[in-house]
Amino acid sequence: MTSRSEENQTDPIELYEQILEHEEPDRQAFAVMLDRIVTSIGHVVMWANVALIVAIIAQVSLRYLFNENYPKLDEIQWHFYGLGTMIGLSYAMVKDSHVRVDIVHMSLRDNVKRTIEILGIVLLLAPFIYLMVDQGYDYFYESFRVNERSDSPTGLPARWAFKAVIPISFVLLAVAALARLIHSGHALLTAERDQIGAGWARIFFILASFAAVAFVLGTLVETTEEKLVVAMFMTFIGLLFTGFPVAWVLAGVGVLYCGVAFLFDNGLMNWTGLEETLTGLDYLTLGATVNRVYATMSNAVLVALPMFIFMGLMLDESGVAERLMTSMQRLFGTVRGGLAITVTAIGIILAASTGIIGASVVLLGVLSLPAMVNQGYSKPLATGTIAASGTLGILIPPSIMLVIMADQMALSVGDLFMAALFPGLVIGGLYLIYILVVGLVSPSSAPVPKDAKAPDWHAVKEVLIAVLPPVLLIFAVLGSIFAGITTPTEASGVGAIGATILAVAYRKLNLKKLATVCISTFNTTAYIFAIFIGATVFSYVLRELGGDELIESMIHSTGLGPQGTVIFILLIVFLLGFVLDWIEITLIVLPLMRPIVNALGLDIPGFDAIDEPALVWFVILVAVTLQTSFLTPPVGFALFYLKGVCPPEVKLSDIYKGVIPFVLLQLTGLALVFGFPELATWLPSVAFN
Repeated sequence: MTSRSEENQTDPIELYEQILEHEEPDRQAFAVMLDRIVTSIGHVVMWANVALIVAIIAQVSLRYLFNENYPKLDEIQWHFYGLGTMIGLSYAMVKDSHVRVDIVHMSLRDNVKRTIEILGIVLLLAPFIYLMVDQGYDYFYESFRVNERSDSPTGLPARWAFKAVIPISFVLLAVAALARLIHSGHALLTAERDQIGAGWARIFFILASFAAVAFVLGTLVETTEEKLVVAMFMTFIGLLFTGFPVAWVLAGVGVLYCGVAFLFDNGLMNWTGLEETLTGLDYLTLGATVNRVYATMSNAVLVALPMFIFMGLMLDESGVAERLMTSMQRLFGTVRGGLAITVTAIGIILAASTGIIGASVVLLGVLSLPAMVNQGYSKPLATGTIAASGTLGILIPPSIMLVIMADQMALSVGDLFMAALFPGLVIGGLYLIYILVVGLVSPSSAPVPKDAKAPDWHAVKEVLIAVLPPVLLIFAVLGSIFAGITTPTEASGVGAIGATILAVAYRKLNLKKLATVCISTFNTTAYIFAIFIGATVFSYVLRELGGDELIESMIHSTGLGPQGTVIFILLIVFLLGFVLDWIEITLIVLPLMRPIVNALGLDIPGFDAIDEPALVWFVILVAVTLQTSFLTPPVGFALFYLKGVCPPEVKLSDIYKGVIPFVLLQLTGLALVFGFPELATWLPSVAFN
């Protein structure tokens, strides 16, 4: 992902007055004013995360004090969550912090990037915004007309006010998109002419290549609907390589192919030689996605998402990792590879307390990479250890990926948290074993510092003091879930307040840092939610075209049997991880696999206490596979997070070499979970029993 700093601190009223004074409007000043409007609104709404923490803690406290549930507090929680995520869409647009595939985009000249942004906004984003404003207003107005209130008799009144957030947020998104259009258009008009054509050859080659693949694959299927499904997938992947944000590529392609399907339904595409279709897709049926957006923004399970993000970011601010690094480095100082072992151990602890991959990789890189280089560590070993250890947070609970997977697969978040614990620890253990073996086989790759001292009881005491607070926090969050004391959503609020208390105890928290954590949580949740919305539109059109039936029939036609089919699916997920982020795979591909896995009749040994043990096991296998997507080029995000904080002498090639053994270790962990399903199913079964 990329970020964009604020361009100006000028007051918006002053800017507006300046515009009125000129005969020809200063378009750049007008765009800055729009930026400032969206940013100012975002800086107010971001505090909804603090209000959300208060609401969750109040709910837990009141339930245990008075042994009674309060539906109003439940609804207030997802109101704060929905408000923050929806208003955050425009903020993320202004800050340009959406997820994008940067592998080609980074090498393009600025003018090509600006042109792509202009075309993307006009052709992909604008039709989607119009749909959501128009249909979102109708959705709100119908609720207002009947004075809709909560489904619960003791719930909140005036539900229409919450539904009004949908059209309002997309109007704000339109304002942010207009600002970016003006910025990019102004920069393009004032650019040097000789640079405008540079880089387009690569874009055209990529799009032509995917068009050719779509044509070839289209000949392998029979019906027009199936050909449209193939073309839709290839269009999506091809446009990703332009660098336009993933969320809006998903949404734009969904709207585009709804229009194409409408033309085929009405006989307006007979000139292609393809048969007419009966998809039933049109503008009004696509408007049904507004209801799906509302269901996502009012999803009680997903309320945990911003809370776990807040928890991780607050822990980064608290200085926990620095304390751990200082104390544990002394404990393992005389062990060959001791610093790498320290990094891995801290990575495991951070994974169980943050789950924010970018933050973990950057933090570990900043704290340990210079020291490892100075001690003479092999650069591939040093960078591979940091990148791989930082990715453990996507698997070891509390993981935001597992929260989203639980929602998409209609599974219990608690089940997935328990099921992922042992596989995550197994992979962390494999990392430690590998580092120890490298230290023995190649001593020069992981040397012992010359001034290293043998650990004493004082060193052990320092480690215990440093480890105890985050471990207690981990037990408070995961223990309360596993023991059934709190729901995962409630535990996320407990974790958020616990991390804040730690930051206060370490004297690392002030109002500025709290605001920084709130705005980062607001921004991160927003761009994840943007992909949710884009995937909602994309998946809806894909299913209406029969994409799920096509994929199901293709996988069943392999004739590989239940175990072979699972391996085949995991291979597809692994390969998709080279070009797609885990969020897109989780939101688009994973739900399509649920009926396929259910139909396999997998006999997972052992434990009757879990409702769907085969599905839980399968999801954990996919989660382990997706962990590799952070390390596999060209789109491995951990590689670029780490490169951003590397000393100049560490090259990207060193990072690529370093992660190869760790990808193999992750696949080894995958094989262990595949061969021994009990690694995933035993703990949740024990908890239920």
